[in-house]
Amino acid sequence: MMAPTSSIRASDGRSDIAQASGIGDAAKAAPRPDNEDGAGQQEAGRIDVAIADKSPLILAGLDKLLSDDNRFNLVLKVTDGEEFLEAARQQKFAIAVIGWQLPTLHARDVLRALSRQVAAPKIVVYSGTNDPAAPAETLQLGGAGFVSKRAPPERLLDVLAAVAAGDMVFPFVDIRKMRSDPLENLTLRERSLLSALGSGHTNSQLAKDFGVSINTIKFHLRNLFEKLEVRNRAQAIALFLEMKHGSWPGGSGGRSMEPTTTTRGRRRSE
Repeated sequence: MMAPTSSIRASDGRSDIAQASGIGDAAKAAPRPDNEDGAGQQEAGRIDVAIADKSPLILAGLDKLLSDDNRFNLVLKVTDGEEFLEAARQQKFAIAVIGWQLPTLHARDVLRALSRQVAAPKIVVYSGTNDPAAPAETLQLGGAGFVSKRAPPERLLDVLAAVAAGDMVFPFVDIRKMRSDPLENLTLRERSLLSALGSGHTNSQLAKDFGVSINTIKFHLRNLFEKLEVRNRAQAIALFLEMKHGSWPGGSGGRSMEPTTTTRGRRRSE
């Protein structure tokens, strides 16, 4: 988890839902130098920012918003969680703005993976989710900030500047209500994997069943083990059986461990 360099600041920005197409219009354009030398000097002093969101409209709005503020330099724009994570491992940028529900990898998985990376970028989650636990989970997983898409666009710029200065910026988070049941954090894919593990499936069988590569299965299993706070497959299976039969003290509370649907993904090259 990334250690904060200053105290956590509470976010108080609240407003009606901002029109996505108006995000860029809401930012005040800063004057820019006309000569090339001045432009180069200003570029060197900017904060490199990456953005990832499943909505092309939101991406376009954020592009305009950041381009109109001479404190920031947009260096990456993607719609996919895996693509963002791969770029974060190869490309250097100070801060990233990501959605909460990204395709292929949820923001939780992105944050988990970056927590194991040396010199990872600081992550600000920008989301319209109604999940009240999302800010707390972002904080718990090492995020640097959380901004609601219902807040004014300028609020996001202020948070990015504060995070770049070393602050952590979140709405009020009641630590006592942070989720403790590991099942709460499992995606449908991870529940399916856990159920398949309990049935004795090998990695090769899992890859065939889910239509992905063995490396992708291993990646998801690592995240699953981390969420369940276990070290290996045997411990995950033992915990699965305890939860399935209701003998685990923090167990499923009557929720079914079996996936409600079958999801088959297309095979992705690694």
